[in-house]
Amino acid sequence: MDTIHKLALETIQKNKQALIFVPSRASAEKTAEEISLLTHMNYPEFEETVLKAASTPTKQCKRLSRCIKKGVAFHHAGLLQKQKDLIEDEFRSGNIKIICCTPTLAAGMSLPAFRVIIKSLKRYSGKWGMDWIPILEYMQMAGRAGRPEYEAFGEAITIAKDDIEKEEIYERYVLGEPEDIYSKLAVEPVLRTYVLSLISSGIIRNEESMKTFFAKTFWAHQFKDMAKLENIMDKMLSLLEKWKFVSIEGNAGDFVIAHDMNRTRTTRATQIGKRVSELYLDPLTARYILDCMTNFTESKNTFSLLHMISNTLEMRPLLRVKVKEHDMVQDELVKNYELLLQEEPSAFDPEYNEFCKSIKTTLFFDAWINENDEDYCMETFGIRPGEIRMKLETADWLLYAAEELAKIMEYREVVKAVRTLRVRVKNGVKEELLVLLKLKNIGRVRARRMYSNGIKNLGDVKKADITSLGQILGKTIAADVKKQVGEDITKVPKGTRKGQLSIEKY
Repeated sequence: MDTIHKLALETIQKNKQALIFVPSRASAEKTAEEISLLTHMNYPEFEETVLKAASTPTKQCKRLSRCIKKGVAFHHAGLLQKQKDLIEDEFRSGNIKIICCTPTLAAGMSLPAFRVIIKSLKRYSGKWGMDWIPILEYMQMAGRAGRPEYEAFGEAITIAKDDIEKEEIYERYVLGEPEDIYSKLAVEPVLRTYVLSLISSGIIRNEESMKTFFAKTFWAHQFKDMAKLENIMDKMLSLLEKWKFVSIEGNAGDFVIAHDMNRTRTTRATQIGKRVSELYLDPLTARYILDCMTNFTESKNTFSLLHMISNTLEMRPLLRVKVKEHDMVQDELVKNYELLLQEEPSAFDPEYNEFCKSIKTTLFFDAWINENDEDYCMETFGIRPGEIRMKLETADWLLYAAEELAKIMEYREVVKAVRTLRVRVKNGVKEELLVLLKLKNIGRVRARRMYSNGIKNLGDVKKADITSLGQILGKTIAADVKKQVGEDITKVPKGTRKGQLSIEKY
C-alpha cells in the first residue's frame, strides 16, 4: 500500500473527505480504482445513474460505476456532465469520500474537502519533458482544502520522492511568490476578436478612438510602451480590412495634416464582419471558413466540411496522433486528399503536426455520423464520452457559424450541405435517418430500429401497424408517433409474441 492509499484510508477513518490531484486522466482512474478496492462502503444506487448517463455505457462508465459504488470517484474532462454533476453533488452530501482528479477541478470549485493530496507537482511539458507546475496552480489545488463554509481548517499534502525534492517543494511552493497575472488581450486571437467586436458595436469609430480605448486597459498598463502597442493595433486593423471584415473610409487619397489623419478615417464593420462578431468567432477562423467554402464543389462531401471545422483553433485540443497511428492517418489523408478544402501544409511546417491531428479528429466525426457509438469512438480514437460531447457542441457551433456566413455569401449548395451535416453531427446518424428524426422522442437508436424494420419515412410510419410499431418502439412511444403523423390511437392492442415459446406454454 503506497502513501496515497494510506492517506486516503486515514481520511475516511476520520470521517472526512479528500481530493487527490494527479497529473493525468489515466492516473486519476487507476488511483480511484485502487483505493475503491480497499474501502468497505457500498452505494449501489449510484452505479446505475453513472451507467445511464451515456447512450451506450463505455468501459470508462463501467469503471466509474464500480468505483463510485465504494464511495470513491475519479473526475476529469473525459466524463459526461451528468457524471460530473453526480460526483460533485454526492461529494457535497458526504456519500463520496475520495475524488481522484486532474487539476481541472482546482479552479472555482468549493467542495467539503478536509484534505488535498497532490501526487506530483511536475507535469509533462512537451519537448522539455517533466517540469514544475506554476505556483499559482499549486495554490489553486491546495486552496481546495478546508474551505471556510465546510471546515475550520484543512490540510494540503504534497508527496515528495526524497529529501532533496522535499526541500525543493518547500522552497519553490511553500515559500515561493505566485507568478504575475498577464492580460489576455496580449493573445492574438483574443485581441483580433475584441477589436472587431468593438468596431462592430460602434465603440471604436476610427484609429484614434481605438488607441484611446486600449490605452485604458490592463494590457496597456502592463505593456507600458504605447508606441509599440499602437503599432500592434494598426497591424490588427489592417488585417481585418484585408479580410474584408472592416472598411476604413476617409480622405486617405487627399492631403491631410498628420494630427487630423486618424480623426478623418472612419472605421466600420462590413456586413460579414458584423455577423462574424455576433457569432463570437475568431476572425482568423471566419476567414478560413469562408476560403474553404469558396472551394466547396459538387465533388466534395461531408469529409470536406468535417475537416474544415476540425482544423480550427476553436476545435483544439485536437485528437492526439499516437506513434502507432501515424501510418493510418497518412493513409487516410492520401485517400481523402482530393476532398480537402485547403492545401496540405509542408511536412516541415511547424503546423503540420496539428494538421495531422485535424485529420484524426475528422475521422472521429466521420465515424460518429456513421452511427458508431461512444464505446467505439473511445476504443478507436481514444476520445472519452465527456470529450465527445464537448467536441460535438463545438462542431455544432462552427457548422451553424458556417451556415450563417454561407447565407450572407449566397453559397446555396454549401448552406444545404452544412445544414444537413449539422443535424447528422448532432444526432450521430447517416443521412437516410434524417426524415425519421423529425419525429419527437425518436433518436438515432430508435430511428435505426425503425429503418431496419422497413419504416423508412413518414409515409411508412402511417402505413405501419400499431402493434408492430409498438414492438419496435414500445407502446407509449408508438402511440405518440402515430399521433404525430395524424393518427390518434386511444388503445394499443396487445401484440403476439414473436420467436420461440417457453416450454411451459408449448
